[in-house]
Amino acid sequence: MIFDKLKKFDIVFDSPELDCPPVFSSGDVVSGRVVLELCGESRVDSLKLHAEGFAKVHWTESRSAGSSTAYTQNYSDEVEYLNRREVLLQADNGEVTVLPAGRHEFPFSFQLPEETLVTSFEGKHGSIRYWVKVKLHRPWATVKKIKKEFTVIEPIDINTPALLAPQAGTKDKMARAWYRNFGQVSLTAKIDRKGYTPGEVIPVFAEFDNSTSRSIVPKAFITQTQTFIARGTMKQKRSVVATLNGDYVGARCRETWHGRAIKIPPVGPSILQCRIIKVEYTLKVCVDVPGTSKLCLELPLVIGTIPLHPFGSRTSSVSSQYSVNLEWLRMAIPEQPEPPPEYSSVVTEEEAEQRNNAMVPQPAEDLSGIMERPLMAFVQEFRFRPPPVYSEIDPNPQPLNIRPRCMTY
Repeated sequence: MIFDKLKKFDIVFDSPELDCPPVFSSGDVVSGRVVLELCGESRVDSLKLHAEGFAKVHWTESRSAGSSTAYTQNYSDEVEYLNRREVLLQADNGEVTVLPAGRHEFPFSFQLPEETLVTSFEGKHGSIRYWVKVKLHRPWATVKKIKKEFTVIEPIDINTPALLAPQAGTKDKMARAWYRNFGQVSLTAKIDRKGYTPGEVIPVFAEFDNSTSRSIVPKAFITQTQTFIARGTMKQKRSVVATLNGDYVGARCRETWHGRAIKIPPVGPSILQCRIIKVEYTLKVCVDVPGTSKLCLELPLVIGTIPLHPFGSRTSSVSSQYSVNLEWLRMAIPEQPEPPPEYSSVVTEEEAEQRNNAMVPQPAEDLSGIMERPLMAFVQEFRFRPPPVYSEIDPNPQPLNIRPRCMTY
């Protein structure tokens, strides 16, 4: 029988790396081959390829129409991103093609649309999928079908002014029990930018001011929100992908995070351009307030695919990157270090001249590795000009202005 003659029917994508499935983006060329292995001579009408890509959502909700009547409401929608057909084998005169026994390969190639596609995604109420389907038509036989999916990841470059902009906010809440106020809890938090890539560490700068008579515990979370939209109705699924636990903040006390680290796990990138499916991320800094609901401050995140370049975006200058960080420094959080004194205010002109005359020239410092580090690291490292090296003791030392961690009201 003809079914016994078809030994293998497969789709193989061309990949630059062995044993690694390829990943595509808009405008890329998808290429590969359809493999047929026949045990004997076979007659074939046609071999056709169909490439498709869809975003689809679907869920159901129970509705009540009275005390004894209930029905189920269906919600579904879809968006087409790819629809391409190609004939791999078919005789011009409509006759059948006779293939001898053995292995036969039929190459294919097509270009993805130039307009922005959407990253592949699998969620609870929807998905974004791309696939290639091949149909083998033979005389007096059922159509043989094979389908193979491929991955599309739309690049998100975090080296843009919008994603390099710092994020900050402040919130407070009054702790109450019945009609009595027990004090206020204030929360201030900021991060150095909005865009990150998986595997990066987010340094969280925050201050927690506890004016109540009870202890509080600050925490931070990275949450993922999947939003599915159909027929004007929205369905959401939220999950926590990373957690950071802080220390207890006692009554009438203040706690400061000087860059507490929370690492981004290997999650999918943000999806913001699809009409019916969105994937968004948020950094939440929260405090459980006694006698009332949780106090939460949300800072938006965008998880991208192109990491931070050493000197920022190719479309933005170094000066613009530095100005962004100057604005970041102006968003002050208390207890930041004061700038060091000027050199001339500590050492007299005579002493400076003697030191310069006695100074031995030093070999030039090797800066070959400095280009490999991101600019953001240098901007944060050199916030203020470092003090000069000197060994004299200041004859007029100034007392340090240290603020207490706990205050009595």
